[in-house]
Amino acid sequence: MSGALYRRRVGSVRPSHLMFTSGVGALVDLPNFAVLVRGLDDWDYTHAYGWEKIAEPRLLEAVKKLPGNRKVAELRPAPWAEGMDADPNGPASRVGVPISPFPGWFRCTVCNELAALDSQAFTFENANARKPHEARFVHTGCNRGKPLAVAARFVLVCTSGHLDEFPYVHFVHQGGGCPNATHPRLRMDDRGGNIGANVELACVSCGERRNLREAMGQRGEEILPRCRGRHPHLRTYESGGCGVRPKVLVLGASNQWFSQTLSALAVPTTGAGKLEGMVDQHWDLIHPVPVGMYAYMKESHPQWGPFTTWSDAELAAAVEKVRARKDGQDAAPDDDAYPDLRTPEWEVFSAPTAPEPGPDFALRRDPGGVPAELQGVFDDVVQVERLREVRALTGFTRLDAPDPDDPDLVVRVPLSRSDPEWIPASEVRGEGMFLRVPEELLAAWEKRVARSEALALHTAAYRTFRENRYSNRLSGGFDPMRHWPGARYIALHTLSHLLIRTIALDCGYNAASLSERVYAGTEEDPRSGILIYTAVPDAEGTLGGLVSQAEPERLAGLVRRALNEAMRCSSDPLCAERQPQPRADFLHGAACHVCLFVSETTCERGNRFLDRRFVVPIGDPDLALYPELP
Repeated sequence: MSGALYRRRVGSVRPSHLMFTSGVGALVDLPNFAVLVRGLDDWDYTHAYGWEKIAEPRLLEAVKKLPGNRKVAELRPAPWAEGMDADPNGPASRVGVPISPFPGWFRCTVCNELAALDSQAFTFENANARKPHEARFVHTGCNRGKPLAVAARFVLVCTSGHLDEFPYVHFVHQGGGCPNATHPRLRMDDRGGNIGANVELACVSCGERRNLREAMGQRGEEILPRCRGRHPHLRTYESGGCGVRPKVLVLGASNQWFSQTLSALAVPTTGAGKLEGMVDQHWDLIHPVPVGMYAYMKESHPQWGPFTTWSDAELAAAVEKVRARKDGQDAAPDDDAYPDLRTPEWEVFSAPTAPEPGPDFALRRDPGGVPAELQGVFDDVVQVERLREVRALTGFTRLDAPDPDDPDLVVRVPLSRSDPEWIPASEVRGEGMFLRVPEELLAAWEKRVARSEALALHTAAYRTFRENRYSNRLSGGFDPMRHWPGARYIALHTLSHLLIRTIALDCGYNAASLSERVYAGTEEDPRSGILIYTAVPDAEGTLGGLVSQAEPERLAGLVRRALNEAMRCSSDPLCAERQPQPRADFLHGAACHVCLFVSETTCERGNRFLDRRFVVPIGDPDLALYPELP
């Protein structure tokens, strides 16, 4: 990172952090102060070299379908340049992600004076180019030398995604101004304690005092001024302000920034998907021609040569699908949800014949098929020897995490002042294993649990969760069960977590280096797959440790151990007996940090929709997907 105001490097982050932890609009807590990552308008690639745009057409097309992203033409990595190690003061030091100090109010660690940066009371120091972590602000007006100044740790945030400075002068003077000075001097005394914030603000100019505790909670929201609609990462204010009651957050709060991302695996197109892509590419050539002319065109026109592989009926069906998509006739009820990026992946993994291996993707099946010990447990086992995942940052939210199915239910903050022509992305390479549960096994299990009390409690909890979170945000009706993932998803997701926790003990990878993709499908298009893969931005993700776990001699023992260990938890009987309760909105049953929960970077649904009783017989055997363990 480099500060655009001071042209000094103050730190560094991995590309993946810009997707999930410290991307555009995020507050990053450095050792001595905090900074805000600025919008894409300020990212400069002029002096960056050695980078290439990230190619993933499927993901790029999905990004374009999201509101505000129609003009996006590229996926780019963060700007960078080689040479920092050799010459930390050279050209490479001027290339990076632009940031600004935020919040802009600082407190002297010796005299406790509180002032804004533009008051000239503090000076920036970063003398050693090889030690950017030593960058700091000092209080030049202190009578005890030049002590360290630290960021005042309070900011205002609203559910519309705005971020602003805490109004210290306004707050300490009960909503007015200081009677003795237009720019009063303030002090901030942090008194500590175990009853929450205990920070006293004092005006040196008039003697007014007030504890910041009064700004917290619901009472505090009534005291604070209305949100001004500020987006400091874009350096803009909403016309007319926002008007929402803001909340006080402390620096480092986990809910100050949630990324909205899309990710896709670079899988080859096959079958109908490949044909539709070709039709779309040659649309102007094909769509005016009637179906009865297809045979003639294939024989007499060389441009039609690529379509000779398919029959006229297959070609006609593909043309109709592409035409419907272009005309908007195939719009589904969930058009406001994230684009479907999973279907092409499922088609490749579940296809009986693996595609030709390439530099980004390679699959392998054991010639012996599923190990004899796992017959009936899995229908297919695929070793993913190579894969590439591309992740794109499409926006972010504050206070409320984005819903994975309804992105518009939480206000998405834009990455730039105008519609962007590119968005930041990162790519990781790794390996994995794909496991497919027998469809007949899952279908029979779904029928058994359909009328069970356990599933009824899960659906009731989901309804309550959605009503608590969204019912006051939508006008014109609200369907709380609209995106219920279904019992099938809970079983597959639980099985995935059981395997991940067991795999991490054997494969040599840290559990946080693993990720999951659950292919549960819908009632109309049921699926039954789990992909467990590495997703780290370095060579560790391709060492072969995970693929080796899918070898027949290892997989049987691994699955047997995962299912048998799921029968017990150190928190039992509390964990085993836990079920979602009426009027509660937690979305898990027999699951906890001891037996099922994994890191946030590993789980695709935030450790929700988990319950051991739906996989192994810890209670009623009829509820278990596997009532008899292998």
